[in-house]
Amino acid sequence: MSVASKGDAVKVHYTGKLNDGTVFDSSANREPLQFTLGDGNMIKGFDAAVQGMEIGQEKSVTIPSNEAYGEKRDDMMLDIPLTQVPPHIKPEIGMELSLQNQQGQPVPVRVVGVEEEKIILDANHPLAGQDLIFDITLVEIA
Repeated sequence: MSVASKGDAVKVHYTGKLNDGTVFDSSANREPLQFTLGDGNMIKGFDAAVQGMEIGQEKSVTIPSNEAYGEKRDDMMLDIPLTQVPPHIKPEIGMELSLQNQQGQPVPVRVVGVEEEKIILDANHPLAGQDLIFDITLVEIA
């Protein structure tokens, strides 16, 4: 039986959970996730977990944060003066907004603080700093 190797196009079903059991993503009730092993489009730990699997094989892996979305970085916390917030936006903690980087691409941010003269935005990935648990089933190797 063939095993998934770097360069293979694969399809997997998966469920991603946090350490407390909270499911943050799943391919259940939708098409399996398709990607090419080793092309850099998946988080490092997920890609590594699928390599060597056989079709129909199931596994559960814990991926440390440094092989997932990285650690939370202080340089991704942004203080923005309220004078720079468009008047139609009323910032509240937990609100998700979008900024543009220097190349004009959108950067998702979350409001984590609202003070008298500024808001504090977190541009870290929402799963940064967290170890992730994935239940993976290899469906196809193309």
